[in-house]
Amino acid sequence: MINSNFMEVNFKALSINEGFARICVAGFCVQLNPSIDEINDIKTAVSEAVTNCVVHAYPAQKGVISLRCEIEGDCIKIIVSDYGVGINDIARAREPFFTTKPSEERSGMGFAVMESFMDNVEVEKNDKGGTTVTMYKQVGSVLQVGNA
Repeated sequence: MINSNFMEVNFKALSINEGFARICVAGFCVQLNPSIDEINDIKTAVSEAVTNCVVHAYPAQKGVISLRCEIEGDCIKIIVSDYGVGINDIARAREPFFTTKPSEERSGMGFAVMESFMDNVEVEKNDKGGTTVTMYKQVGSVLQVGNA
């Protein structure tokens, strides 16, 4: 039997909600029986994706971030979307140390961090004008409901 599940939540693009996103994803991942290292990797990648939305997507106003997690078997797919200004050059934005906000002492390592902790990271413009980051990670062993 293949384990299959999903959850979705929307929240304001406020830096305080970065911790909320981490907790949501960590709680959802428990059903995959992750190791502490795996859960910390996932939380770090989610932090980077959400922080990118907060810092870059809505420069003139606050907007909304969508977070969706899908489990298929032992793989978690995490989708973080904003509906902000988008990324002009995605390839360039994914280069280590590239930042559009050097005056704010941004390191330009967000995508590199996501890529180092996840098995695969995809970045694309979404149909609402913003950016969608999709991250994948194979995790631990699946706990079967009803088995102790």
